[in-house]
Amino acid sequence: MREHGHVFAKDELEDILDSTIGKTLGDVDRNNVFYKTVKHPKITGIAGSVVEESVLGYPADSYQKPDLYVDGKDVEVKTTGLRRVKKSVSGELEAKEPMSVTAVSPKKIVYESFENSSFWHKLERLLLVYYLYDSEVTVPASEYAKFPIVGYDFFEFDSLDREKLKNDWEIVRSFIHNLQLVHQDPTEHYPRISSELRPQLMLIDTAPKWPNPPRFRLKRSTVTTMVQKYFGKKFEQLEQEYNTYEELDEQLKQFTKQYKNKTIQELLQILNIPMKLNQTGDVSKSVTEQIVTRMFGAKSKKIGKIKLFSEIGLIAKTITQTKQETRTEDTKLFKVDFDEWLDEKINFEDSSLYSDFSERQFLFIIFQEQDKSEKLLTNKLLGFKRVIFNEEFIENQVKSIWDDVRNKVFNNSLREEVMINKNRKPVINKNGTIKTSVNFPKSKDYDVFFRGTGRDSSDKTITINGIDMYRQNVWIKGSVINEMLNSVDFL
Repeated sequence: MREHGHVFAKDELEDILDSTIGKTLGDVDRNNVFYKTVKHPKITGIAGSVVEESVLGYPADSYQKPDLYVDGKDVEVKTTGLRRVKKSVSGELEAKEPMSVTAVSPKKIVYESFENSSFWHKLERLLLVYYLYDSEVTVPASEYAKFPIVGYDFFEFDSLDREKLKNDWEIVRSFIHNLQLVHQDPTEHYPRISSELRPQLMLIDTAPKWPNPPRFRLKRSTVTTMVQKYFGKKFEQLEQEYNTYEELDEQLKQFTKQYKNKTIQELLQILNIPMKLNQTGDVSKSVTEQIVTRMFGAKSKKIGKIKLFSEIGLIAKTITQTKQETRTEDTKLFKVDFDEWLDEKINFEDSSLYSDFSERQFLFIIFQEQDKSEKLLTNKLLGFKRVIFNEEFIENQVKSIWDDVRNKVFNNSLREEVMINKNRKPVINKNGTIKTSVNFPKSKDYDVFFRGTGRDSSDKTITINGIDMYRQNVWIKGSVINEMLNSVDFL
């Protein structure tokens, strides 16, 4: 028998949880857990407390062991918030945030093996209870009572992901062990754990930074892939699996040896990809991502539809350089989720903008143009580079536009300005309307900036402070990306 009595049969749990689907957290709160929020409106973890205390019927505790004992096996309960993916026609859901696992304990971890670690004991068998964070803004804890429970999943990682988790955990343990061996006071160097290991970790990260006690977390992209698989999305599985970035990088090096200096047209023929020409007699730039997926033996045209790349949060970007290694254009990175940008309660570190830059890695597929007048088909593959944005860049460049936009919105200094030509007259769009611009961060002032997109000048679907505007994306200057790329070697 366990030290605590949270013992269940699986079919008993299924009956309990089946009865909650579609009900709100307030509906199922038979023990009045939400009463805590009266005196503590900012209390965290209220959804998990409701599931534990009112649905499963046991009090919250601080045991390091998993929460439940189900049919003779330990099971950890994780109550996980989901949100709707913006612009998703199919109603796709994603994880609201990374999933906290357990504390990073430097004094303990160096004496553990993966199999007997607190980390793996917490992840080996999971009961994931999903609720929909059905609000576009941050709400106080009491408002969680309105959020519906949308599913539950008895989840176990497959052998491939287990190996990735093991490698990630061992990277952290080895780093801590080395700090303890080399430094008389290793605690001075513990802040490096979160920042220096980020480029190496596939499924996990650690946060917050020292001196705050950090915890192991599953990346938001990892949790989102788990969620979307549960709700029926199909991901393509590669025939060969890659359990570390080192293995992935080695494969990309082999691709470079095999295909370097091949033109896009030659690569399409070699990889048996149909050549679909547009009105100009050229191919779309998006075909380069399909070239990479085909190199890996995949059928999917998008890297994000392959399970490995979805769960590690890898984003493919094509870069075209001149023969002098200069960039030809700026690079679009992410859509702007204005619900977060306009939410005064949310901190930068808790925003999806921060997690997009801090969690995700970018695989740059680098081509060289032969001449500006030539078609994309003639561009030659130079190779691959993997890039991650460091903490300094995120703090200095990304946070600055976050602050700039929010200050303008909250202080009512957002402006729509008429664009003037060199003759000091208003610029007229093709449909006869006057061309305007919103004073969002521009590339002349920022390395990371906003740029709008729409079918035409009438396609302004966003309204902020009474100003109609295009959908906005976060971009990065081509010169900045080029500088970052030139500072790292080809894989």
